[in-house]
Amino acid sequence: MKHRKLENSELDRPDLDAVQAMERYPIHVVLDNIRSLNNIGSVFRTADAFMAAHLHLCGITAKPPHRDIHKTALGATESVPWTYHPDTHQAIKQLKDQGVKVWAVEQAEGATLLQNWDTAPDQGVALVFGNEVKGVAQDIVDLCDGVLEIPQHGIKHSLNISVSAGMVLWEAFKRYAL
Repeated sequence: MKHRKLENSELDRPDLDAVQAMERYPIHVVLDNIRSLNNIGSVFRTADAFMAAHLHLCGITAKPPHRDIHKTALGATESVPWTYHPDTHQAIKQLKDQGVKVWAVEQAEGATLLQNWDTAPDQGVALVFGNEVKGVAQDIVDLCDGVLEIPQHGIKHSLNISVSAGMVLWEAFKRYAL
């Protein structure tokens, strides 16, 4: 069987107005002091793909408009609701006050492996991704309800934040959408 690659016009994607009117999945993404503008743009694009409810940009994480964010976001800064928070602690407190369960994505004692993660279908989640070098700060991990770990078996001990976000957001999306 041959597979013909689809043209963008055949993908039946909604336009910006339609996306902004659609109900989103109760998935929040918290970026804790992300340095790379390309990583930020990539997470915007992934959050768009999986209809995440909101992107929270915290600390030194840059915010749109910025040329390097737009380069990888490809317009997703317009389709994904986002807020800038000078302090990650405040962002997490607000989410928890709204009844959202907050998960750090990190390697930590007692972490839940991503494939074993269980969420209630009516429970909103926030996924905290940390700095490219230092990860999620310990004081932020301490505020979270739990820690998710992506199992890794190679010699490197971390994944790029945009790769991690893609993997974890896919897992979250499957719980709400499929």
